[in-house]
This record gives sequence, C-alpha cells and structure tokens, in this order.
Amino acid sequence: MPSVKKIPFIKMHGLGNDFVVIDDFTKPAGFESPINEEIAIRMCDRRLGVGADQLLWIRKPSEDTPKADCEMLILNNDGSSAEMCGNGIRAVALLLYREGPKPKQKKYSIQTLAGLLEVEFPKEGEVRVSMGTAKLGEPAEKIRSEDRDFQFQEVSVGNPHAVIFLKEDLEKFPLEKYGRPIEIHSRFPKRTNVEFVEVVSRSKIRVRVWERGAGATLACGTGACAAAASAIAQKLVDSPVQVQLPGGELTISWTGKASDPVFMQGPATEVYRGEFRI
Repeated sequence: MPSVKKIPFIKMHGLGNDFVVIDDFTKPAGFESPINEEIAIRMCDRRLGVGADQLLWIRKPSEDTPKADCEMLILNNDGSSAEMCGNGIRAVALLLYREGPKPKQKKYSIQTLAGLLEVEFPKEGEVRVSMGTAKLGEPAEKIRSEDRDFQFQEVSVGNPHAVIFLKEDLEKFPLEKYGRPIEIHSRFPKRTNVEFVEVVSRSKIRVRVWERGAGATLACGTGACAAAASAIAQKLVDSPVQVQLPGGELTISWTGKASDPVFMQGPATEVYRGEFRI
C-alpha cells in the first residue's frame, strides 16, 4: 500500500481574512513542500479541505534577494496567484517573530511578487508593514457593472484595485452582484480587486472588498491601503485613516506623496495547526 503524504500547515487569519500557511523556511536546505494550484484549491476548500481565502507558502529567500528573511508566495482559493496580501504578510511576520531563524527581531524583510517589504512590531499583537508606494490612476474613470454605472479609481499597491466611493448604505450594498463583474471586466486584463467605500469622517472609512480570486472577504489589507490612499489623494480624509472592514479595523498612514510608502498596521492571529493528506 502506498504511503500517505501529509503537508503540515498552520491556520491563521488577519481580521477574518484567513489563510492556510505552509512553512518551508524552517525546514532543511533544499526541502520544498509539494504545493501547486491543485493542492491550493483542495486545501482552501471550506467543505472538503481546511478552508481559507488564500494559501501562503513561506520559503527560504532566493539567492538574488540576500536581504530578505523569507519569501512569501500567495495562491488564492481558486488556484490563481496574487502578487501581495496585506493581511497575509502580517501573519507571516508573526511566524517569523515567534519561531523563524532569527526570532524576536524588531524588523524583518519579506520578499513578495510585489517586491521586498519591511515589517515591524510597534506593540504586542500588532504588525506594521511598509507596503511600498501606491500608484493611482484617474479618480473618475467610469465602468458599468450589471445595471449600474460606477466611478472608480485604479490603485496599485503591488496588486490591482478598483476603488469605488458610495453614498448609499454600504452594509446593504449587494457586493457580489456588482463586485464579481468588475473583477473580470475587460478593462482589467489580469482581473482586479474591488473596494466599495463609505466615508464616515475625516479619520475613518468603511470598506467592503470583492477580492480577486477569492470573492467577498472579511478583510483585505491591500484593499484597505488602496481605499485609504484613494481617499487621502482625493482629500476626503486625513492620514492616519481607520479603515473599518467586516472583520475589524486597520490603521493606514500615507503622506500623499507618490514617492512615499503606504503603511498598514493591524493584528494577526494563529488559530491551529494540523496536517493535510494528499
């Protein structure tokens, strides 16, 4: 009888945006878990697998990124790849801090498909991430979804976003009806994340996210950054901004200067550990 292979995993989340984390950075040199699109889909399945929005694969840094403490690769629950995940990088940072090769450091550098990003720990249970610069398009592009026209601003925070400000009740807004068609709209050849935003005050916004490759999520770190950057650029709010998501709050800071990075601060939580049979 053939032996059953098992993949150790850690279940984590950032404000309810949940992950299956595969840790290869603490393994011996040359070790690599058998992760691919099919495995990611199976593990992220909420009925037949572990259940998650994304799979995060933590590996030793490549030789061309000697300053990195680890590399983070992201697979969505549909098997597609993502350049960056704001909530996910906080989860990875927490693992580095607790049990990485250099535990309890004040700062780490994590290699992603969006570049090398720095994380630090301002207080217990909180991770602060330098998310890199935000690239903003025109603030009043128009797009049609189903039976409605929307104005949006395209924002890149390592991955693509379409930010839409609403004047109606965000809680009652039909996210799936309008979010999915925008994600796959021909305007976005690589698809896009979609943020629907309600401005509450000069210091707070509410955001609901339709995430590319994952659907409706309780939180999206890069989505919070994109929404806050768009709101700051349009002078609707002042920095720092409290971004209220269905799963909790993140604090986003940005000077508004194109050359300055966006900073995100929030929690990360480990839920449990286990093994997945393949």
